[in-house]
Amino acid sequence: MEITLIIQVMVAVFLGSLMRSIFGFGDSVISMPLLALLPIPFSTSVALIGLTGLTSAFYYAVSSWQDKDTVILKKLSLATLVGIPCGLLLVRFASEEWISFLLGILLVAYSIFSLPGSSARPVALQKKFAHPHASYPFGFAAGMLGSAYNMNGIPVVLYAAGRDWTPKQYSSNVQAHFFVSSALVILSHIIGGFYTTSLAILYLASIPAVLLAILIGNQLYARIPMDNIKRYIFYLIFLLGLLNLIKIF
Repeated sequence: MEITLIIQVMVAVFLGSLMRSIFGFGDSVISMPLLALLPIPFSTSVALIGLTGLTSAFYYAVSSWQDKDTVILKKLSLATLVGIPCGLLLVRFASEEWISFLLGILLVAYSIFSLPGSSARPVALQKKFAHPHASYPFGFAAGMLGSAYNMNGIPVVLYAAGRDWTPKQYSSNVQAHFFVSSALVILSHIIGGFYTTSLAILYLASIPAVLLAILIGNQLYARIPMDNIKRYIFYLIFLLGLLNLIKIF
């Protein structure tokens, strides 16, 4: 394998991991389109991002375990498990265009509603999401969208952004759930036969890029107020919704 290709993969992984370290999600949104430009199989790209995502999630799950809400994580994980087979059925029986249209509409509408136009709106969201049972639909959506379109991060981030969590609690809970969901995704990749020698080489080469992204991302994350982080997240969700709508036409 050429060293130039390995460096290009490392850059793609670094940019995606940096996005995830700052906002809690988005590594696949950034890295996958970049990897698609390189001469590597799509299955290798998917499996690689799954592994690097698990690496990031493992770091945060271990380094900030004291900030996790175990009750919420159990409910999110349970609902995610239930949602996974529903996502597989969605892929089998629903057209990608129709799902992209519905997903785009939902993301755009939710982000517009959630953007804090007044101080009362964030407080109202926090009250709605305060009960642990409010996590169930978001966990279910994470499992369904994760197994169908590798978009398990968006529902969980939307839920976390509506909670009255500190920056450490937000990062810890989001990444801890991603660790569980990423492990399930990797299991499906193993069963699907995605693991090759080339994947092992690219993953080992990408580990320094992931660690560097975590280091830089932590520094940037600590400098951004939590209210601004939430606002940026909703802007990103709005953009993702628009992209889902645009790609249909």
